[in-house]
Amino acid sequence: MEANLGGRVAIITGGSKGIGLAVAARMSQSGADVAILARNRESLDEARQHVSKFAQGRIHVVSCDVTKADQLSAAYSEVMSAFGKIDIVVNNAGMSQTGPFVSISDDVWQADLDLKLFAAIRLTRLVWPQMVDRRWGRVINVLNIGAKAPKAASAPTSVSRAAGMALTKVLAGEGAPFNVLVNALHVGLIDSDQWVRKHARSERGTYEEFLSEMGKNVPLGRVGTAEEFANVACFLASDLASFVTGTSINVDGNMSPVM
Repeated sequence: MEANLGGRVAIITGGSKGIGLAVAARMSQSGADVAILARNRESLDEARQHVSKFAQGRIHVVSCDVTKADQLSAAYSEVMSAFGKIDIVVNNAGMSQTGPFVSISDDVWQADLDLKLFAAIRLTRLVWPQMVDRRWGRVINVLNIGAKAPKAASAPTSVSRAAGMALTKVLAGEGAPFNVLVNALHVGLIDSDQWVRKHARSERGTYEEFLSEMGKNVPLGRVGTAEEFANVACFLASDLASFVTGTSINVDGNMSPVM
């Protein structure tokens, strides 16, 4: 079975690199028109070039800081002008930030919540009415496995991601009568830009060796790929998953102790 997103429009935050870029490419390959939101214009231009290699639909990129409500609203208006509608929202923006609880300042807490929770709230709230009106919509919240099983010194990320899981369930209940399906995907160890940066800082061995060592902590014995994650997101966005809502799916090679 092939997921067909022909005629659909997807908007993806944090879409210029890593998981977000893979999701954009996969959905575009499946026929969707894709809007990619990210802050860096150069990265967006590179993302457009990458996605165009696979594209069956149109591509639009928007430079936007999703932590700023006015910028997010302007980005929404720009995408609506370009495509006329939005059917699929992928709330993917965010990076891992963790530390001992007492070391985390109010500013760090607020910045993390703005990026990982409020951005999802605001974008979904902007798109929601048109999904309800058309009786078709998909919202995918990209979280992490720490949302289900937080470890010591995993705040603020595990806390903001847990709030995202609660948001997912609330929206799924409200959207179900209107065929607006809302699900969460939980990232485990996936090869993405944040690990490239971490390897560069470590200055130890090759990147392949770095991933191989990290993969020893995964029951499947390896780190996942962004494309594998994107395949699951594309499935949830398609009509193949038309009876799946309110779920919280680990994409982690069984790394999470919680289902």
